[in-house]
Amino acid sequence: MTYDRLVCANCAAPVNEGRCPVCRANRERLQQEGPFGGLNPVALLALLAILVAALALLAHQTA
Repeated sequence: MTYDRLVCANCAAPVNEGRCPVCRANRERLQQEGPFGGLNPVALLALLAILVAALALLAHQTA
């Protein structure tokens, strides 16, 4: 999830505005997590399984 849609529970403002220390801390945390930070572990495992299956299919077709 991106922080531009989050609303702070502390000040009720959008988190991307960074009006309070809680907003600023959460904004920094979300920026440091990277593109896959919002995904849960099950979704990451599913993506990994799809990637491995695609590579196996590609290797099978070229052999």
